[in-house]
Amino acid sequence: MAEKSSHKGAKTRGLSGSKTEVSIKGNRRLDASNSKVAREVERSSGEKSLAKAIRRLNTQANKKKELLVPTPNLDKAKEVAEKVTKGKILIQNLSRTQRRFVK
Repeated sequence: MAEKSSHKGAKTRGLSGSKTEVSIKGNRRLDASNSKVAREVERSSGEKSLAKAIRRLNTQANKKKELLVPTPNLDKAKEVAEKVTKGKILIQNLSRTQRRFVK
């Protein structure tokens, strides 16, 4: 399925010098990444898909990890991240005006 424009715009907004669809181990792809930040955009609200996105971020060592989700899913994403994440992760809404942080 093709990317929606909100997904496409959110994954690189504010990331200078970023690459999109970065290959990672396990024949998977990360939405966007530059030398300091790894970013994944997950528009669905399912717990399994949120967990998969967080696991893709977990593969990135020595990078700040950002997960962008729609505003209604912020708290759900935080709950899932507390169970799945290794290390720290920043969860924000698509416009990056609200945030949740998981240590």
